Amino acid sequence: MAVTDTREGAMHTRNPHRWWILTALAVTLIVFSMDLTIVNVALPTLALELEANTAQLQWFATSYMLALASLLIPAGTLSDRFGHKRVLLVSLGVFAAGSLACAYATSPETLIAARVLLGIGGAFLIPASMSITYLLFDPAERPRAMGVWAAAIAVGVPVGPVIAGLLLNHFWWGSIFLINVPIIVIGVALLAVLLPAFAPRPGMAIDVVGIVISAAALTAFTYGVMSAGNDGWGDPAALAYLAGGLVGFAALVGWLRRAPAPLFSLSLLASPGFLWVTIFATLASFALMGLIFVAPQLIQANFSVDALGTGLRLLPMVGGLVAGSLLSDALRARVRANLIAAVGFLALGAGAAAGTLNEVGSSYSVRAAWMAVVGAGVGLTLPLTMDVAMGSLTESGAGVGSGVLQALRQVGGALGVAVLGTVLSSTYTDRLDLAPLPGDLAAHVESSAAAGVQVAERLNSAELLAHVRESFLAGAHTVLWWCAAVMALSALLALRFLPARAADQEELAHDLRSTP
Repeated sequence: MAVTDTREGAMHTRNPHRWWILTALAVTLIVFSMDLTIVNVALPTLALELEANTAQLQWFATSYMLALASLLIPAGTLSDRFGHKRVLLVSLGVFAAGSLACAYATSPETLIAARVLLGIGGAFLIPASMSITYLLFDPAERPRAMGVWAAAIAVGVPVGPVIAGLLLNHFWWGSIFLINVPIIVIGVALLAVLLPAFAPRPGMAIDVVGIVISAAALTAFTYGVMSAGNDGWGDPAALAYLAGGLVGFAALVGWLRRAPAPLFSLSLLASPGFLWVTIFATLASFALMGLIFVAPQLIQANFSVDALGTGLRLLPMVGGLVAGSLLSDALRARVRANLIAAVGFLALGAGAAAGTLNEVGSSYSVRAAWMAVVGAGVGLTLPLTMDVAMGSLTESGAGVGSGVLQALRQVGGALGVAVLGTVLSSTYTDRLDLAPLPGDLAAHVESSAAAGVQVAERLNSAELLAHVRESFLAGAHTVLWWCAAVMALSALLALRFLPARAADQEELAHDLRSTP
């Protein structure tokens, strides 16, 4: 039987199956976020099996994120228009179809197209699931529910390499995609039965022009960021895409100001809580994705382990994330929300700073400790900020609001990989002294630390091995200091601009809620 919470300001009928629904959502979200990183471990295998060149290997990894980032805002709007349950089930069906297409791809081109299909399914899954989680729970339970939602997405990122390494050690490469299908099928079956149908908005006009402009702007800017990360920030093509994206964003703002039925109201960004939480989430994604990019390489360069060994050594970050999420939930009733967020950002930054204490030959326990602290910082901060952001939205606008938030988070993550990856690469190559090596071997060592380790082991040169590891460590330390600085700034901004309590968000969002 449904239970009604009758406290003032919290009238809400509790669905008796809400926690089962959230569990099914969480499992599908873990699969979604695993696909952000799971393919990276399989790239050497895919290069051989599909005869893929370097550019195609890059597209295997980036096409999913590019499709995802470009469609999140339109997906949020369409979720509000056609109903969150309907959009969620269709998105899961598209995701399953994309997984099957990836698993049985026979050429680089078909795998890239299938990864785009996966990204389309993910783009509609995220705002629909976020809105459902927000609407399904009353204010008393919502922080915990949003914590589970956010943790499920965050956990999948470091878990992806673990699953990929395990599957590649025992099965063919397509298994890293095929594993999605039975999980998605079970999720769809549970959600189709248990999930209530939230009312769509059939009279809601669809801003086709706004959808096209936003998708084009996000595609151009995200692709420009990825290109800059691969080809350098002075690359003319990358700069052209970045400029095109910025022009597109300016055009979108101009259109939204005069459109009769805009894609989303600019008053959304006028809500202080939503605006600042979006900024914080983008900064956190910048640091987290940068760290996720660096940590596996750091482990492989120092310990010379395979994909599975690397993934297993990332698990302390997952443990820290779960612990941080539980602590954040326990503190919400007694500690100011802005203080919890600030402490989370400081923990994330402190973990990154502690990572700079690593030296060549440091034990794994040192790395495990700082990765656990980083995970705890994410767990403290991410669920809380998601809840504050969603608290600024009207129920009818939950889809588009979550789409805007998640789109900017994806852009932040892409920037983290591109900017911090460039910092890592440039510092590594600047520190190398390869004069004694022939040109072809020197170029191979410069291409990556993993390649440098391979060359040193092939030559049986302990001196070169130590030099490669020390050079890479210098680059990793620079990246970690960047992350620490960004998180320290985020902590100060959180103390100043986040509401003291989640309930204060209602007052901050008054103007937004009164906007038709």
